[in-house]
Amino acid sequence: MKVIQVENLSKLYRLGQVGTGSIFHDVNRWWHIVRGMEDPYMRVGELNDRTQKGKSDYVWALKDINFEVEQGEVLGIIGRNGAGKSTLLKILSRTTAPTTGSIKVKGRIASLLEVGTGFHPELSGRDNIFMNGTILGMTRSEIKSKFDEIVEFAGIERYLDTPVKRYSSGMYVRLAFAVAAHLESEILIVDEVLAVGDMEFQKKCLGKIKDVSEKQGRTVLFVSHNMAVITNISDKVILVDNGKVSIYGNIEKGVSEYLSNLNSNKFNSTEIYQQTFQSEEFKINSVFVTQKNRDGLNFINTIPIDIKLKYEIKIRLIGFRIGFDLYDNKSGMVLFRSFHDDLIDDINYIKSGTYTSSVNLPIDYLKEGSYTLNILAGIHNQKWLVKDDLKISFNIVQVGGNNKAYADIRPGIISPRLKWFNS
Repeated sequence: MKVIQVENLSKLYRLGQVGTGSIFHDVNRWWHIVRGMEDPYMRVGELNDRTQKGKSDYVWALKDINFEVEQGEVLGIIGRNGAGKSTLLKILSRTTAPTTGSIKVKGRIASLLEVGTGFHPELSGRDNIFMNGTILGMTRSEIKSKFDEIVEFAGIERYLDTPVKRYSSGMYVRLAFAVAAHLESEILIVDEVLAVGDMEFQKKCLGKIKDVSEKQGRTVLFVSHNMAVITNISDKVILVDNGKVSIYGNIEKGVSEYLSNLNSNKFNSTEIYQQTFQSEEFKINSVFVTQKNRDGLNFINTIPIDIKLKYEIKIRLIGFRIGFDLYDNKSGMVLFRSFHDDLIDDINYIKSGTYTSSVNLPIDYLKEGSYTLNILAGIHNQKWLVKDDLKISFNIVQVGGNNKAYADIRPGIISPRLKWFNS
């Protein structure tokens, strides 16, 4: 049974400061509607690409979105930052209205879109549980029957009668997810807020999502940048790219295209990446992923792969780190994370200037397949300067095994040559 049906859904936003020219635009729009004409600003709206300067003040955050969700399905929603994922969830949650198109929903919706959504900061955790349940249309007796389960799952019993304005962001998420997952709604919508919680709670939440889907028949829409999570719990995926659905359905294809980042930041080993993610502290000048005597990004396993990052530090930084996550595109798993200061035993102080950090992946380290480097830069325990915005995909072709006398195909993702001592 279809519980969500989205047809030709679009959302148009006006850029710039609120109120700038709004009276003229509102009158012009009203005059067209009175005469039965199309909204004049819908024609000039551009597709949403945050990396490019547009020619119009109007942008389509979503454009012609179509999909269906069956009862009990877990739909993973993936895409780059600014692709339109959160806008889609807000429309489905009815916190904002679409510009065009229609949505048909069967059942009540519980949403967890951002930390603190639907909570009153002055009320205690106990009061917010009852308030959220009432908003969902539940009676007080229905909420009471679930109350102990919610408190136990959230693990914040000691602070239950404390105003939630004094909660940490992690405690907020714990209680908010517990409420959304346990109250009687037919549809659960979760944005990337679970990343705020600790690893133990994230694992607990993912187990609950599978449980409510498989055992209770509830429908779940789930946004995440963690491709391993998407792969493990989703029945289908939607890849949103610049406000449009790029892929709908196949999980492996959607995850692979997302990680490969086919529609942006593409370059080969001979091109310099011109930084668009720069701040007052930091700028990337170029990223190279190369292999000796080979062009492009199709490599073989018997030659090391060289990774070179050239960047500019604009002011003196304490705790600066630059590196990458290495993803396996097939599974969506992070194989490992590496930073340029991993072998340094103290806090890294770096002066303003231009720097180069290089590393190589040794021979026979990766098996045949497709991989993605997600470039990372940040200030330790403070903030990210680059994250989830600069990805470089490459392929490995296997032309030889660890022992050249054997042609065995080994399980696993990596295939390192470990040094054995035999006696």
